[in-house]
Amino acid sequence: MAAPSQQPPGPQAAPAPPPLSAAPGPGQGAGPGPPLPAQVAAAQAQDFDPVQRFRLLIPQLKESLQTLMKVAAQNLVQNSNIDNGQKSADGALQRFDKSLEEFYALCDQLELCLRLAHECLSQSFDSAKHAPALVPAAPKGEGAAGESLPYTQYLPLIKAQIAGAKDIHNALLEGANKITGKLPPTGGP
Repeated sequence: MAAPSQQPPGPQAAPAPPPLSAAPGPGQGAGPGPPLPAQVAAAQAQDFDPVQRFRLLIPQLKESLQTLMKVAAQNLVQNSNIDNGQKSADGALQRFDKSLEEFYALCDQLELCLRLAHECLSQSFDSAKHAPALVPAAPKGEGAAGESLPYTQYLPLIKAQIAGAKDIHNALLEGANKITGKLPPTGGP
């Protein structure tokens, strides 16, 4: 399988250029200039969204599959004609292995996008499970506190998270001591 960082040869959908602002900013002329930092950040955020990347790759995968089938059919017809003595091998055909490699590279990219999306979804579920709401950072009246917890309700959540982290730390420490053969300290806490 092809490495996910390699771009397969053939037609690729170029990412959409960031939108240009209506009025030129300070130091910019009337012509196209370098993209603004906000535009670059928006374009990068779109590149990192695995679902959006998946949607962009599907048409490319369809086109690659069509090309692969077309090349396979042409090669099969030419090989059949050569075997039957009807035609010589003078015609230059596309290489089947290149088309197949392009198809597999796109499949690998789609697989990586799906795995990344699944990992993001599971992290979101874990985050919602362990910290279901936010503590308001701004004083009352400055920001909307729609889904945030008051501080008195937040304390037990933090205490549970600290206890969980301490349990994990103790389990890791105990496992490390068992592996190295060290005995736990005899003194109590």
